[in-house]
Amino acid sequence: MPKMKTRRSAAKRFKVTGSGKFKRAKAYKSHNLEHKSSKRKRALRAPGLVSPSDYERVRKMLPYA
Repeated sequence: MPKMKTRRSAAKRFKVTGSGKFKRAKAYKSHNLEHKSSKRKRALRAPGLVSPSDYERVRKMLPYA
């Protein structure tokens, strides 16, 4: 059977944690930053986790992760 292809767009957006969850960047950090508070911008820097409802879809996009 041939090797499965990884979705490159997903590979660039998600990393696997030690426990097997998927780490992701938070949204709303790309523009209009002067209107957001420093506290909010700091919080957006921290990684988020993929929600349980989306976990299976991300796992299928990254077959070797």
